[in-house]
This record gives sequence, structure tokens and C-alpha cells, in this order.
Amino acid sequence: MAEAFSVEIEPEAVEDIQKAIDYYNHQKSGLGKRFFKIIDKHISFLKKNYLAFHVRYDKIRCMPVRNFPYMIHYQVKEEEEKVSIKAVFSTYENPDKWEERSW
Repeated sequence: MAEAFSVEIEPEAVEDIQKAIDYYNHQKSGLGKRFFKIIDKHISFLKKNYLAFHVRYDKIRCMPVRNFPYMIHYQVKEEEEKVSIKAVFSTYENPDKWEERSW
């Protein structure tokens, strides 16, 4: 079994998560908290299962978020034993937004 890697969340990804929490809380009280709990579980999963998802583009892997239309975009830095979360994007967003980020 693989060793657990540390996880770092880039500032842009933190903003993505917060925007989603705010959006879901606006839709229904408590829904943002539920979204955050699921994101937290997914991050915990990535610590040991960082290679579970294939590279989609530019060394970036994408993990779908259960029950929400989001993907966690992350990079595995094996030499540092680290998973770097680059973005948490809604699958409804324009993919051109991804290109605006500097990975």
C-alpha cells in the first residue's frame, strides 16, 4: 500500500471551495457545509490514493466530487511526497477558465 502524501491546497483552490460553499449556502441552508465535508473526505482519500485518477492535461489529474458537479484538479509531486490541489471547478463552468490559471 502506498504511503500517505501530504496535501497542499493552492490559494486559488481555497477560493474556489469558498465560492462553492457560499453558492450552496445561498441555495439552501447547510448545503455549503455538506459540500465542504465531501471535499474534505475527497482530500483525505487523495492522501493515500493520489494515483487513482489519470492525468487529464499538463500533469493535472481530476477527481470528480461525489454528489456535486465539481472536479478537484490536482498534481502529484512524487519527489516531495505531496499532492497539490490546484483548483476545484464546477463542471458547468467554461473550460477556458482553466487556461487562465498558471499551473
